[in-house]
Amino acid sequence: MGILSRIKNAFDPDRVLQEIMGGFIEAVAVERALDLRQNTWAPGKPLKLLFAGYVGTRNTGADVRVEEMIRQIRHVVGDDDLEATIMTVDPELTAGYFRTVRQVELPVVFPKFLHDECPKHHGVIACEGSMFKSKFASALSVMMAGALGIANAEGKLSVGYGAEAGNMTPALRDFVKKHCKNSLVICRNEPSRDVLGVMGIRTTGGADTAWTFEPAPLSVGAEHLRKAGWDGKKPVLVVCPINPFWWPVKPDLAKAAAMRLVGQYRDEHYQSVYFHHSSQAATDKYENYLDAIAKGVNHFASKRDCFPILVAMEQLDKYACEDLAPRLDMGAPMFTSDKYDMFNMVSILRNCAWMLSSRFHAVVTSMPGQVASAGITMDERIRNLMNDRGHPHLFLEVDEADLADKVVNVLEVLARDSEQIREDIGRAVPKQLALMGGMGIDFMDEVVRVYPEFPRRELPRTWQAHLPAMEPVLMRLLERYG
Repeated sequence: MGILSRIKNAFDPDRVLQEIMGGFIEAVAVERALDLRQNTWAPGKPLKLLFAGYVGTRNTGADVRVEEMIRQIRHVVGDDDLEATIMTVDPELTAGYFRTVRQVELPVVFPKFLHDECPKHHGVIACEGSMFKSKFASALSVMMAGALGIANAEGKLSVGYGAEAGNMTPALRDFVKKHCKNSLVICRNEPSRDVLGVMGIRTTGGADTAWTFEPAPLSVGAEHLRKAGWDGKKPVLVVCPINPFWWPVKPDLAKAAAMRLVGQYRDEHYQSVYFHHSSQAATDKYENYLDAIAKGVNHFASKRDCFPILVAMEQLDKYACEDLAPRLDMGAPMFTSDKYDMFNMVSILRNCAWMLSSRFHAVVTSMPGQVASAGITMDERIRNLMNDRGHPHLFLEVDEADLADKVVNVLEVLARDSEQIREDIGRAVPKQLALMGGMGIDFMDEVVRVYPEFPRRELPRTWQAHLPAMEPVLMRLLERYG
């Protein structure tokens, strides 16, 4: 490596974070070798699991998938044999979520916290969907890979659950490859398995874990819509926009100092020393994305009597909703995740007839309600989902040419082919449930591989037996399409 490369790496905050996290993992390995860590599972003890993710930002999708992950693992392990802890960014925002699970606050600077917390448990489950990718924030992947790496350093259970892997910086790829080589990563699609397989990481197939989520009754969401002006009859068109172009988030000490001293960069600030990507090119792309959605929605609403709404699935998305609203020819009430918890938000989504979303979990959580949905995607998640359900014509890329005309067209397809799309969605959901049930089997296989004496529950080795209790809507889909 040349001197310029070494200097660049020395001042790259992501690389520095990886080096620090790697140092703490090595420290745990040394402590284990010296018998300084004694908290290992033994027969008669409950299995202590730490769920390492990024809940506590009122990201509806992240909260839903973790809620269901915990429900599934409680079911397959058994409540008497499980003691679960979850990391949360803000305990106030996860109050009332994740029943029976201890919550611990995750600090922004996390390596020392993980060094201290992970060894208190018998295993780590990484639970963020975008587990191994640099698209959003390499630091998030470092946190989850670091937690898995500490579990590996102690010879404990180390599982990525419902994971997705995509493009990573070379440094992040090296970090994940080194510290997760003894982990089992249960992936939610085959492209993710391909990415990790090349790195030599063990994988099995699976799905996202949000499929079994039971929201508040439909009547609750309908009442929220009525309070916002819905007449209870018009079909609802829901739009879930984001800002696709201010990612990734990166630490920047110079910007942090400038913001603190003279107030610069406040519009780009994410939290602590982390800032969104910002450039004129990104701004221009964002404006084009919003204009395209607005053209599509305005055209759609001019042709049919409907009730458009805007939904911010994550708190940050409210800025995109606020930027989109003035471009619409009609009023569109806004529903944001800081005001509506996950149970209410998904109930609102399932009252809709049509959906145009850049949020993966808006699509996933609406599918059990057979909402006809299309996506505008910034990465592989919605793309993979649409391909899996046989709808490659129902997703667009956020930066593709002639986006406005394509949004007009895809919304027209939703209206024209609604019944067939709903039928296709109905057939797709049981397939995802089967994959999710298989994850429970694979997880318990890994538990008893690491801890051979662990008392496995006497469940039939079927995917149905390894799913948590399901709402009547899902049971009806299984009866009809399963």
